[in-house]
Amino acid sequence: MAKKFKPDLALVDMSLPDQSGIQLTHELKNVSPKTRIMIITMHSKVNYIVKAFQAGATGYVVKESTSERLLQGIDTVLKGEYFMDSSVSHKVIEKLMEFPEKEVKITDASYDTLTRREQEILVLLAQGLSTKQVAEKLFISPKTVENHRSNILCKLNLHSTLELVRYAARLGIIDVELWKG
Repeated sequence: MAKKFKPDLALVDMSLPDQSGIQLTHELKNVSPKTRIMIITMHSKVNYIVKAFQAGATGYVVKESTSERLLQGIDTVLKGEYFMDSSVSHKVIEKLMEFPEKEVKITDASYDTLTRREQEILVLLAQGLSTKQVAEKLFISPKTVENHRSNILCKLNLHSTLELVRYAARLGIIDVELWKG
């Protein structure tokens, strides 16, 4: 039916008689990618929550929640935002706190030749921001950004923005995992 009607929203239970809500979420995203999916379940374990969002869900509410929370979740998801029931969000935060902070240690001599401003611009360009976006973010002119970009490429012996992105990824300056999806 989702393939035929392309609904804006699907409410999916995690425990279904013929398959899991995770499998159904995957299938729904395949046949109707724009459909927003709200998981409604009795499961509040972090691994269920993670699997639901990885499968393509955009909301997660436990059945014990009030009808107001469900309506708030539906409204949030339909606006294109993610929603997680407050009764489970603390568990997710606690789990995230277990992960050690990743500290970037750059040991490239060429990188050390860059000024602080050039290093800042390198990161922003490598993250995919345009010259204009970098200029707006740093409150400088696009021409100044281009001058810094040229200096960065010269100092690092790079010849294109693509090489700059590869350089930044190799050093761990940008997280390429964020681009996977």
